Amino acid sequence: MVSKKVTVTIPEDLLDEIRAEAAERGLSAYVAEALRAKRDRDRLQELVGWLEEEHGPVTEEERVAALDELNRLDAEHKHRRADSAGEAA
Repeated sequence: MVSKKVTVTIPEDLLDEIRAEAAERGLSAYVAEALRAKRDRDRLQELVGWLEEEHGPVTEEERVAALDELNRLDAEHKHRRADSAGEAA
């Protein structure tokens, strides 16, 4: 895969967090992965727009159910990270 070097400006506190998260993978790999994920989310949002045009907008009930599921996933993620941090200590 061909790569190209670019210059970006990132808030210092965010950069410190990213460097800690990236660890052995390296900053470039971490940023490339994050950009791919953002691109994928943008494409999904475009798809949602098309589906809403075809089938109507998401109902409030559907939106709340989706947010509840995301909150459950976030809680599980925090729980697993806390467990991992405890094991590493």
